[in-house]
Amino acid sequence: MQDGRRLLLQTAARVAALAVLAPHLPAQARSATRGAYPFSLGVASGAPLPDSVILWTRLLPDPLHAASMPPVAQQVRWEVAHDEAFSSIAAKGTAVASPALAHSVNVDVRGLQPDRWYWYRFMLGDAVSPIGRTRTAPAPGSMPASLKLAVASCQHWEFGHYAAHRHIVQAAPDLVAFLGDYIYEWGPYSLLHPSSPQRRNESFTLDEYRARYAQYKSDANLQAAHQAAPWLVTWDDHEVANDYSPTRDELLSPDFVQRREAAYQAFFEHQPLRAQRMFQRHDWGLLARFHVLDSRRYRSVHACQPTGRGGSSSVYRRSCPELADPRRTMLGSAQEEWLTQGLKESKARWNIIAQQTLMTQMSQVPLASEKDGRFWTDGWDGYSAARARLLDAARSARNPLVLSGDVHTFFAADLRRDPARAASAANPVIATEFCGTSITSSSRPQARTQQFVDMNPDLHFGRSDKRGFMLLDVRPGRAAMSFQALDDVHDPQSRIATLASFTVVDGKPGPQRAS
Repeated sequence: MQDGRRLLLQTAARVAALAVLAPHLPAQARSATRGAYPFSLGVASGAPLPDSVILWTRLLPDPLHAASMPPVAQQVRWEVAHDEAFSSIAAKGTAVASPALAHSVNVDVRGLQPDRWYWYRFMLGDAVSPIGRTRTAPAPGSMPASLKLAVASCQHWEFGHYAAHRHIVQAAPDLVAFLGDYIYEWGPYSLLHPSSPQRRNESFTLDEYRARYAQYKSDANLQAAHQAAPWLVTWDDHEVANDYSPTRDELLSPDFVQRREAAYQAFFEHQPLRAQRMFQRHDWGLLARFHVLDSRRYRSVHACQPTGRGGSSSVYRRSCPELADPRRTMLGSAQEEWLTQGLKESKARWNIIAQQTLMTQMSQVPLASEKDGRFWTDGWDGYSAARARLLDAARSARNPLVLSGDVHTFFAADLRRDPARAASAANPVIATEFCGTSITSSSRPQARTQQFVDMNPDLHFGRSDKRGFMLLDVRPGRAAMSFQALDDVHDPQSRIATLASFTVVDGKPGPQRAS
C-alpha cells in the first residue's frame, strides 16, 4: 500500500525547492493574472505554535474556473503585523505559488511572540488579499486562564448555507477545530445555492478535487471563519470517498489508490498545514494538549463487508465475530504508539483528543446481554479492540476529553473501556465525549436518535435534527461545552441558539448537564 506520507514528503520537497527559486523567477512569472483579483478564495491560518503559525492562500481569480489562473509560477509577498492597520510589521517575506500545487501557498512564519494575536495578508502585484487574524499558542509552561474553541465538521455544499460559520466568527474563538468532511466528493441532490453553478460530477481526479475545494472556499462565511482565528484540521472520508479504507472504496475500484493520492494532494493544497503526517499534537500551554488523530488512512478494512462491495454496513455482534478481533485497528500501530506516548507524557490539565467519528458505543437495537447489539462498522463500534486500547492509554492522562464529528448529531456521552458491561468500579468512566452535528449535512430523524439514546446507557444526550457547531470554553478547573444550533440551515441569515450545555469538572470525567 502506498502511504500518504510519501505525498507529504514530496510536497514538502517541492515547497522547499520553490523557496530557493523565488528570487530567480522572471518578471513575467511574478504578475501574470492579467489584472484580475487573485485572492477569490480568501486566506487562512492554522497549526499555531508558541513562536509560529502557518499562513495559507491560493491564487485563483475565478473560483469556478481553474483556467482563470495562468499556468506560470507567481511570487507572492506576505506580511504579518502587530496591528490591523499594518503599521507595525512583525514578519514579512515572499513565497512561490506554483501551478504544480494549484498556486497554493503555505508559509511557516517563525520568530513570533507567544500567546498574542497577529494580522496577516498576501500581495501579488497591486492586489492585496483580505486581512486575516491569527494567534500563537501560549508559552510552554504557562497556564492560560481560558481557551475558547469552536468545533465543526461536515459541510456538504448543497445541503444548506454556511450560516454556522458566520456565528463562529461572532463567537470570537481563540481556535477552530475542524474534524473532517470539509468537502464532499459527490453531489448535488438539490440546488440550495441557486446563484452559483453546481458541479454535478463526482470527484475522481486531482483537477476535480481542486475544483471542489475552490467551490466550497468561495463561500463568504467560510472565508470569514478562516480569517477570524487559526484552525486545527483533520480529514475524514468525504475528502476522498464515502467510507473508504486505505486501499478500498465502496465500488472496489481497481484504481482507488491513485484517486486517494489525488484527493490527499488537493487537501494539503487547500489547508493551513505543515507538510507532515496528518496526526499531530498541539499544546496550549499547560491548559490543554490537542491530540489530533487520523482515523482514516491507517485503519483496517471494515468488518464483515457484504460480498461485492466495500465501505460500511450495520452488523449484529453475534453474526460478526470480526468486530472483536484484537488485531483490528482504527489508527494503525505507529499512531497508537504516538498517542499512548503523548498521553503518558502530557502535563496538560486537559487532554483533548480531536478525531472524526463517534467513539462511545451506540447499538441500533436493545442490548439484552453483552453479546447483543447491532453496530455501524465505519465508526469506533467497528473497531472495539482499538477503542479499548485508546481508553487504556487515556487513563494515564489528566482529563481526557474526546471531540467527534461525522455522524451529523449532537451527542454527550461517557467513555468506558468495556461499554458492553455495566458501569462499575472495575469499569469506570474514563473520558468524556462531545460529538458535534454538521455545518449543513443532513441526518436521521430525531425520533430514531432518541431511541439510540434510550438504548445506550453511556449516551446522555442526542439531537440529530439541528445543524450547527460546538463551542468549548476550557479553564483550569472545568470545561464547558455548548451545542450551538441553527434555526434553519436553509436560511443564509439564520439565527442560532444554545441547544444544550454541559460541564466537565477537573478530575471528574463525564458530562454534567447545565441547568
